Amino acid sequence: MSEEQITPLAEIEAPWSRHLSLSAVDHDSGLRMLRLRIKEGRARFTIIDLDERTARQLAQHLSDWADAQK
Repeated sequence: MSEEQITPLAEIEAPWSRHLSLSAVDHDSGLRMLRLRIKEGRARFTIIDLDERTARQLAQHLSDWADAQK
């Protein structure tokens, strides 16, 4: 069974009682992912593992949108 090492990176309180957490996930196989965990309310969780390419694309779109709000 493959083990994974999880390193917390950031915690973000978002609007409407949502909590975001980012973690680096390193697998024994050498695979590295960025884990985005979204907690909504008390019991609902969404977990998304992103590779480097997808994380960069998401970061760019988030940055572009935030810049356009100025």
